[in-house]
Amino acid sequence: MNTFRRALMARAAGLGMAAALPGAALAQQAADAASPAPSARRFDPAPGDWRTFDVTARVDLPATTSATRVWLPLPALQAPWQQTLGHQFSSNGAARLASDGAQGVRMVAAEFAAGVAQPFVEVTSRVRTQSRAVSARSAREDAATLRDALKPTRLIPTDGIVRDTALKATRGARGDEAQARALYDWVIANAWREPKVRGCGEGDIKTMLETGNLGGKCADLNALFVGLCRSVGLPARDVYGIRLAPSAFDYKELGAASAKLQGAPHCRAEVYLQARGWTAMDPADVAKVMRQEAPEWIKTRDHPLVRPVYEGLFGGWEGNWMAYNTAHDVKLPGAQEGELGFFMYPVAENAEERFDSYAPDAFKYQITARSGGLIQLLVNQ
Repeated sequence: MNTFRRALMARAAGLGMAAALPGAALAQQAADAASPAPSARRFDPAPGDWRTFDVTARVDLPATTSATRVWLPLPALQAPWQQTLGHQFSSNGAARLASDGAQGVRMVAAEFAAGVAQPFVEVTSRVRTQSRAVSARSAREDAATLRDALKPTRLIPTDGIVRDTALKATRGARGDEAQARALYDWVIANAWREPKVRGCGEGDIKTMLETGNLGGKCADLNALFVGLCRSVGLPARDVYGIRLAPSAFDYKELGAASAKLQGAPHCRAEVYLQARGWTAMDPADVAKVMRQEAPEWIKTRDHPLVRPVYEGLFGGWEGNWMAYNTAHDVKLPGAQEGELGFFMYPVAENAEERFDSYAPDAFKYQITARSGGLIQLLVNQ
């Protein structure tokens, strides 16, 4: 029941009470009646019109004192909910399109010799995106892809405490969709959004479970969901990307907050269900709404602010977001440092160190997006 209806009922129950209220209380009552109530919120993304975005990432580095390399992720997915249309890039170094050679990760790799005064690389990708919702059936996936979506990774093991946790969470659940729901619910009930975590987190789920510290961000919470799913035989994968625009619904935490998107990378998840194919999931965004959408930390998924998101993100997500890849343990071509747990931020290194991708102001990179397709892209996917 919203505030306006409550006000009407109170008035019908006793007009004399309102007359006795002081002026300040009457003013507050009027303000309450004019404010949208949490129960008025909705979150029901559904496939509709396609949106076109030009997404630009630019890295500007200080003068190089040693050989320096930069890698920028490119959207590489062709899916019913995203079409990658092409890329263009420029640099005053040796820049090229590249791949990790194993998982289909696409990127622009640039290399600068020592002594370059103002090294830069800029990449623009054009994508079309669409919202997703639970579908009755989709095309079947090939067996090799499903096997890959069951494998452990360096940060997402599928045995030990991960499997033990998943077996307890899915006890009594029959069928893959019921198991996926049980694990989605378990993550939302037991993990939480921790705003102090840098960037999107690291996704080290074994450490999270062993320490009992289940606070994190999207790369932690959705990796936890993916690992739990894989450990009980449900093919699942993280989908690494970036928010591009505000949400069409009245949730500030579910969209890009400004034109500068350095802080907008966001990981989502998918699980493969026999009756539906790849199915969208995002328990991390449910946790984000619970922790950050309202001034108070909401602790239940049944709160009227949370319930629409809890229901909508089991099987759907909004098309104000672009995916780069679904890869783990990514080997960047030519890198001297080790592989990445995931690749959705610009990465750079010189002879001394790898730069901090979670510090864009120090690293000096910017990401922006505009809608409408205003430039001509020269390199097709």
